[in-house]
Amino acid sequence: MDLRPDDSLGFQVRRCHRAFDRVLNGYLSREGLTSGFWYFLRALWQENGATHKRLSQLNNVTEPTTVTTLNAMTHIGLVRRERNEGDRRKLNVFLTPRGETLKAELMPSAFRINAIACEGIPAADVETCLRVLKQMSANLTREAASLNAETET
Repeated sequence: MDLRPDDSLGFQVRRCHRAFDRVLNGYLSREGLTSGFWYFLRALWQENGATHKRLSQLNNVTEPTTVTTLNAMTHIGLVRRERNEGDRRKLNVFLTPRGETLKAELMPSAFRINAIACEGIPAADVETCLRVLKQMSANLTREAASLNAETET
């Protein structure tokens, strides 16, 4: 039994993601940024003041990865951290004025990249693709949680 890369959903999604990432990094490098920063900026543009844990969830990364990325973003002046008033163990992350300003500068590139990716594809097919990918993600997230629960018992 064989699952050729051309027939593998995982391989094709990863291949597409890597292509998005290469183009995104090309645009972001003009600002001295990387795609690792991009995902946290996007999350904070939606939920400014989120905790480390919430940012990890939004970006589907581990908390140590979040800490490392936020340290670098703090160092270059994109974010600042404050102790949570309700729970002093938690840190909330806020965009600096520079981090906020980047939204207007970078979002046109995001729209451009999406437009490039969708060239020659009917809008209805793009909508179907988004719906299918969201459902696949939910299915796989549920399975991962199930496997983690098995390992912990």
